[in-house]
Amino acid sequence: MSLVLLVLTLPFSLTAAVLLAFANNGKIFFIQQRPGQHDKPFSIIKFKTMNDRRDSRGELLPDAVRLTKAGRMVRKTSIDELPQLINVLKGDISLIGPRPLLMEYLPLYNPQQARRHEVRPGITGWAQVNGRNNTTWEKRFANDIYYVDHLSFALDVKIFFLTILKILQGEGISGENSATMEKFRGSKTMSGESHKAGDVASYP
Repeated sequence: MSLVLLVLTLPFSLTAAVLLAFANNGKIFFIQQRPGQHDKPFSIIKFKTMNDRRDSRGELLPDAVRLTKAGRMVRKTSIDELPQLINVLKGDISLIGPRPLLMEYLPLYNPQQARRHEVRPGITGWAQVNGRNNTTWEKRFANDIYYVDHLSFALDVKIFFLTILKILQGEGISGENSATMEKFRGSKTMSGESHKAGDVASYP
């Protein structure tokens, strides 16, 4: 299915590549290491929707500032996700599953949240059709765990068609207070204590 989708969406991908090449000084792809199933790292491939502008200290500017006009359009239509079909072909991810987040989040998860890595991550998932970026991290993780506990072909089909609907509606692309999803900085454990980096064993 991912191979068929790659072929069918090729005109959109080529158009996006040309627009982003002009917007990002020739840079088309964004490649970053993400955790896959059982925390195994892999390199995710997306279209580059933000430039690399930095402040006087050399730190990247906020997402809202770096998001280009072409990038905003590509993100709104979710075309930026299309290169991940290559990750599906490689076996890094599935079409459906919890979204692969940042490696730096691994030590921040509480035991329940960490269960999202029991299954292979996906391009879209139950959390994406129930709020996408416009929700809290706790609700997003709760939806991921719901998917893990109710994994089935029927649920995958439902998520697939709901994803198409969400793309057409353009819902939940931005976070409540940012152009993307705000960074995850840890949440409450089941015992009510905050999970922060260093509070749990480090991951390989």
